[in-house]
Amino acid sequence: MEEKGLAAIATDTKQTEIQEVLLPNVRTDTGILKVEIVGVCGTDVSYYYNVKEPMILGHHVVGHIHKIGELASKRWGVQEGDRVVMEEYIPCGQCELCRTGLYRLCPNTNPRVDGIRYGATPIAMEPSLYGGFSQYMYLHPNAVIHKLPSHVPAVEAALTLPLSNGFEWMSIIGRAGPGDVVVIQGPGQQGLACALAAKAAGAETVIITGRNSSAERLKLALKLGADYTVNVSSENLTEKVAEITHGKMADLVIDVTSGGTDPVISSLEAAKTGGMVLLGALKNQRFNDFDLDIIYNKTLTIKGVRGHSYKSVQMAVEFISSGKFPLGIMNSHNYTLNETDLALRTAAGEIDSSRLLVTVSPWL
Repeated sequence: MEEKGLAAIATDTKQTEIQEVLLPNVRTDTGILKVEIVGVCGTDVSYYYNVKEPMILGHHVVGHIHKIGELASKRWGVQEGDRVVMEEYIPCGQCELCRTGLYRLCPNTNPRVDGIRYGATPIAMEPSLYGGFSQYMYLHPNAVIHKLPSHVPAVEAALTLPLSNGFEWMSIIGRAGPGDVVVIQGPGQQGLACALAAKAAGAETVIITGRNSSAERLKLALKLGADYTVNVSSENLTEKVAEITHGKMADLVIDVTSGGTDPVISSLEAAKTGGMVLLGALKNQRFNDFDLDIIYNKTLTIKGVRGHSYKSVQMAVEFISSGKFPLGIMNSHNYTLNETDLALRTAAGEIDSSRLLVTVSPWL
């Protein structure tokens, strides 16, 4: 008997429709995931606001193995019923980037150049179930999955990928460690993840910035372990960092804001001589009248960061599984599948400007 499920398909700009979908037959190297919960992120919102082809959004996916082929079971080390967290990438596994551990940059994972990725693949690409806003999701032979303990609360499990970005950028790339001063520009999901990861790495001082509109998020940052907050609507970041550090300035600064180019410039100013500045957010605009000499004079290292690695996802899984941190307070809204439009609008800030992690639970 054919098995079916429900999915929220993005059919037009700011519009999803609940449709019945047919589950594909499972081959020896594929599987089907029963989706437990999905985190909503800015990428989902950007697609939702600019739907070009019908697709199922959602890529911060946690679920249980519903069906799995024999080869897939051996390759991933999982069985039916196992709880897993998905990476969004579906890499080729053969190119130089994949072979050197940078599979997140594999062209096959880029939907803008005909690649496929969970949460960003049109339903025209069979078997169509490539998104988490659905009761079931297709497990591609090249999917990247991680086992997750059953005791982790669902809303915390949905934080795995954002946290993995934090560990990738703070620990693996930024090399934050004991005694370091870390400045994080932006108290959104990624910024809070970076704060958690920096403290877990042993950073002595973590400073997170935000605006008047982010007052509640800045309070939350302190509860999650940040040492100081700076309201850049009324305070000068460079002066505050100099005051807090007694003139040392920051070893590591990351910009994860969407607030134009000003945060990039203030990040460079807040970094110490010989420091590192990471750029982790698209700006979609050019710099005007920017004095490049600050990079030269301070001998700064500037690096763009994007996505996570297998190692950083494992670090996030272990961090969440420890149960030592109050991660549940990061979840502000959890919606049903029928409320997917509401979830996306909430994540976009249309419903609640102080929203944090927004999730969808397809079986509620």
